[in-house]
Amino acid sequence: MSWPLWALIALPLGSGTALAVLGRRADRAAPGTAVAAAAVTLGLACSAATTRPVAAAPLLEGLPVRLAADGLSGPVAVATAAVTLAVLVFSSRGNGPGEARARFSGLMLLFSGAMLTTVTAQTLPVLLMAWELMGATSWALIGYWWREPARVRAAGTAFLTTRAADLGLYVAAGAALAGGAAGGLDLDGLSGTTGPWLSVVTAGVIVAALGKSAQLPFSFWLSRAMEGPSPVSALLHSATMAAAGAYLLLRAGPLLTASGWGGPVTAWAGAATAVLLGLVAAAQTDLKQLLAASTCAQTGFMVLAAGTGGITGGTLQFIGHAAAKSLAFLVAGAWLTLLGTKALPGLRGAARRHRVAGVTFTVAALTLAGWPPLVLWGAKDLLLAAALKHGAALYAAGLAAAVVAAVYSVKALWFVWQPAPGPERDGGAPRDGGAARGGGGALPAPASWALGGLALACAALAVLAFDPARGTFARALSTAGEPTPHGWEVALSTALVLAASAVVLRRAARPLPLPPAVTAWWGDWMRLEALARLLVLRPVLRLAGALAAFDDRVLARAVRAAGHGALRAAGAVAVLDARGPDRATVSAARATLRLARATGRPDGRAGGREEWLDGLVRGVAAGAAALGRLARRPQTGQLHQYLAQAVAVFTVLALALVLVAVR
Repeated sequence: MSWPLWALIALPLGSGTALAVLGRRADRAAPGTAVAAAAVTLGLACSAATTRPVAAAPLLEGLPVRLAADGLSGPVAVATAAVTLAVLVFSSRGNGPGEARARFSGLMLLFSGAMLTTVTAQTLPVLLMAWELMGATSWALIGYWWREPARVRAAGTAFLTTRAADLGLYVAAGAALAGGAAGGLDLDGLSGTTGPWLSVVTAGVIVAALGKSAQLPFSFWLSRAMEGPSPVSALLHSATMAAAGAYLLLRAGPLLTASGWGGPVTAWAGAATAVLLGLVAAAQTDLKQLLAASTCAQTGFMVLAAGTGGITGGTLQFIGHAAAKSLAFLVAGAWLTLLGTKALPGLRGAARRHRVAGVTFTVAALTLAGWPPLVLWGAKDLLLAAALKHGAALYAAGLAAAVVAAVYSVKALWFVWQPAPGPERDGGAPRDGGAARGGGGALPAPASWALGGLALACAALAVLAFDPARGTFARALSTAGEPTPHGWEVALSTALVLAASAVVLRRAARPLPLPPAVTAWWGDWMRLEALARLLVLRPVLRLAGALAAFDDRVLARAVRAAGHGALRAAGAVAVLDARGPDRATVSAARATLRLARATGRPDGRAGGREEWLDGLVRGVAAGAAALGRLARRPQTGQLHQYLAQAVAVFTVLALALVLVAVR
């Protein structure tokens, strides 16, 4: 039965489109409608994850639409739908009275529907369509406050960066067709591409996935995406676009293995991003920027798992990170709304003042740090066990990334739980402008429910990392037999994480004495955007300028010269026509007229010119008939008569020659 699968993607896409089209007329009903649609979508996702339906429909010749909820896509679809519901419940009362609620809710549903289509797509054409829709809706959501130019520019940067990487999927599709991996371009069949085309397909998929998931060197677009509303960040960073690339790599495991080099490259790209972007997160003084950089780093663990074949750990990392990161972003958005700041020094005391937000943010941060007994603690050990199988260096890089994750997570916790320093002046705000400066009321009930549900998920999902739930989870993913961590591995990673957390808690008030240039470099995301502008944007613009100049100075001039030449040739032809054929035509016409006048002149006899012509024609005909009769007389059929005629003719000719000669 495939209708639940069709409904799973049709409901968010259809309801989202309706809300976006209706616009301000549906503002009042939009939050409730969006929450109801998201709740039904979650039910459909749970049903699909258990029944595993398959659906198909014709699209193009040999390229049908195929969807499926298999062992990998089922849990991911549930995570996407659950986070979408939590975010929409949280934001149902967060929009101001003047906000375009219908547009916001509609775009959020479309965004979620695009991710659900990506998750369940079984063929490359369907994945490409969902990929495009996700990019378009992310641009619209990041630039939601479109009257502010900075936000529009940020949306454009994020869109163009991911679009540049998306070209890899188109290259992969073309190479797959050229390499004989037809059959509807099944994702599972890409590994069957033959010859050098296999490497092209692998490279295209890796580039597109790294760009979508903000891995190195594309990470900077996620920093600019922070200009969007906090609920957008919560959905984008946790279970949709920023995680879509990692999901694609988890699904493309057979392709990475078949290429030979795809797995190691992917694994090291993920490990490098997890370490370096983790350090970027640790250098931030803005909570949303810290969380954004940590998204790159945490997604790096999923990419590392995809490259080493640790699908169980990577999938659990995907689900657990979705819950923790959406929770952290929603709390950051709530503090921004209530306190008017997202700077870490300004958020001192925020967790003390808003206990529900503070407690749930603590759960999210400790989950990201890898503290036991939360979900990412077990997930990291699972994927690190797969990394250890591929070498100690990769395992060490993963451990280093886990330590860095503890550093930036505990750093954020230290700030929000620290009491606001300095006495209040005259009963007003503290001197440093900490969290207590702002007023801010309590969170509305729906927001608290959403935060509580996500915090509960961060703890409850941890059971999937340990037997017997781990075995059941692995069988559902069809990944039984993957490496599992030994006791010493769990003890080592846990000890390192706890030690790093303790160091941060003791030394957070005394930052490392690093040169300002170094801290600025890390704080500015290693200046990746400036590097991209220097190495990519400027050369492309210069090339475009050179091509434009060539077009203006060479091609355009050549076209203009050709046009002038054509005009001159046309003029010459016109003159020639006027002097030659035109005059001849005029002369012929005049002669015809004269002839007509001459033939039409009265001849003095009765009957006029028609009778004169008839007589002329009859005379010619009679003469011809007489000549015919004379010509027939010599034709007697008698040979001797022909001989006599010939003698006579030759005699006449001889006499003629004699006469000519005598003269």
